[in-house]
Amino acid sequence: MLSGIDRLSYQSRWRDKDPVAKFLGWLVFIVLAMALPPAGQLIELVVLAALTCWLLKVSLWRWLRWMSLPLSFLLVASLALALTVTREPAGVLWGIHLGSVSFGVSQPGLALAWQSGCRSLAALAATFWFILNLPFPQLIQLLKRCRVPALLTEQVLLTWRFIFILLDEAAAIYRAQTLRFGYRNVPCGYRSLAMLISLLFSRVMWRYQQMTTALDMKLYQGDFHL
Repeated sequence: MLSGIDRLSYQSRWRDKDPVAKFLGWLVFIVLAMALPPAGQLIELVVLAALTCWLLKVSLWRWLRWMSLPLSFLLVASLALALTVTREPAGVLWGIHLGSVSFGVSQPGLALAWQSGCRSLAALAATFWFILNLPFPQLIQLLKRCRVPALLTEQVLLTWRFIFILLDEAAAIYRAQTLRFGYRNVPCGYRSLAMLISLLFSRVMWRYQQMTTALDMKLYQGDFHL
């Protein structure tokens, strides 16, 4: 997923645009997502979907698959907002009555879940638009222009780099285990997964030591020239 986002950001039609302008556009979209009524938020969602697909040269189906990843968490949160516990059975549209207490779905709960769901979808679409159109070097430029402390910027840079190192090592280990039928059944799968986790930690630490050695050879003094 992360490597796909990184590749897509470089194929965006706006990849060379000013990162500050993109950040300001994201702020505008977020404010609209918070302030508009549900109908306006749905219109913003459609506009952002069309704009994102056009800028990245991808299909609507692919964009919907991206949105489906956090949708399960959103559905659970919306369900929790829709449910209510009350002593007034008339306020429950559908539910279970246990003595004097009713547990179920109420009209105010449904309205709150609908409003929160629309707001979350619009804000999520705005964030996807921002991330997918901002290559990582531009993110570093944006952090520098926003006067973010150099130490925090370096931490972001190193964390981003090590995420890809982690994914690359995990994919290589998993591929080797699969070729040796390490996941042919459930017991073997659990055993292979445990070996993957332990080996992944040692491989990442080895890659870290390699990077440290390379920095020492270049007379690293504790500061990256960003």
